[in-house]
Amino acid sequence: MKGMYWKSSNKSVLYYLVLAVFSIFGMYMVEHFHSEKIQPNFSEKIEAAKLTAKVFEEIKHYKESKGKKIDLKFDPSGSGLIGEFFTPVTSNLGSLRAKQTSINPNFGALILEYLIQAGVQKGDTVAVSLSGSFPALNIAVYSAAKVLELKLVIISSLTSSQWGANDPEFLWPDMEIWLYSRGIFPYKSLAYSWGGIEDQAFGISEKGSKLLQNSASKNSLPMLHSKNYSESLEERIGLYSATIPLSGYKVYINVGGGTVSVGTKKNAGEFSPGLNLKHPVIRDGRDSVMRRFANEGIPVIHLVRVEELAIQNGFTIQPKKLPEIGEGKIFRRSEYDLRLGTSVLVGILVLLYVFFKRDSFIEEDRDESL
Repeated sequence: MKGMYWKSSNKSVLYYLVLAVFSIFGMYMVEHFHSEKIQPNFSEKIEAAKLTAKVFEEIKHYKESKGKKIDLKFDPSGSGLIGEFFTPVTSNLGSLRAKQTSINPNFGALILEYLIQAGVQKGDTVAVSLSGSFPALNIAVYSAAKVLELKLVIISSLTSSQWGANDPEFLWPDMEIWLYSRGIFPYKSLAYSWGGIEDQAFGISEKGSKLLQNSASKNSLPMLHSKNYSESLEERIGLYSATIPLSGYKVYINVGGGTVSVGTKKNAGEFSPGLNLKHPVIRDGRDSVMRRFANEGIPVIHLVRVEELAIQNGFTIQPKKLPEIGEGKIFRRSEYDLRLGTSVLVGILVLLYVFFKRDSFIEEDRDESL
């Protein structure tokens, strides 16, 4: 029976030192020197972002032409898309930080990416629900759709939360109609809801209600006629279905937290921010437009929790100026250099082979000398 004995290594400390130094240096090189990889649909994304930035500029000039002052303290990029803290038509609380973060033309590219991932093609029809709370994201949706030459069936809300399109004389319909009349976008809403609580603007003062009525009359807006949540849900579904069957839509896009579109607070975790390709089976909360589309197997693009979307995609939070076109992971991704990593690995294996091979030669020489 052969015994097993521990045998100390004959290699000098120099061998291990060389191997350790080379390995550590190689790891540093691999971690430090990444390669930038251009992401798919790069040119289309750039086009969507440029169009979004152009429209931001148009809105700025339009607002200034109406004698509206842009407060750079709250709207540091000077976009004209940040509203006021409170007005008579403000529907509920809102985050200034989120509204400022939404003023980024690269959201147009992100929405385009979501649409492509959802499988849309030129000429497809997409259902859309827009909120006055995020006019910048509304513009980003239109920009992405125009680049992809999509047909949109749109229902918008008239009111807005804090810091959105909540100026009674500069609501989202004012922006949308102006952009449509100038031929900048081929899109306008099929109908408008009052928005806010129960989609009926409950909680808005009598003065605010009159201002909303005046805006609807002035712009001849096609308003929804429903009197409560359930009626609004069925009326919206009826309008979408009157264009094409729900199953014929390629995507449903929701901007903001419109109650009937999203559901109540109990529905909060039903859909994730961004692209939702699958619909989890959740029975809590009230029925919603998103749930109806998802039940038909239609992908949902849910544009909420803007800061979370920005962080996920490498966008600037609360930019002090309009971000550069092409910012973010959707355009370029920093990736490990496969060739460099392979070279380091091969180098380590070669060193191990040389060291152990040399060791075997020494052992053979010793055996022959005995």
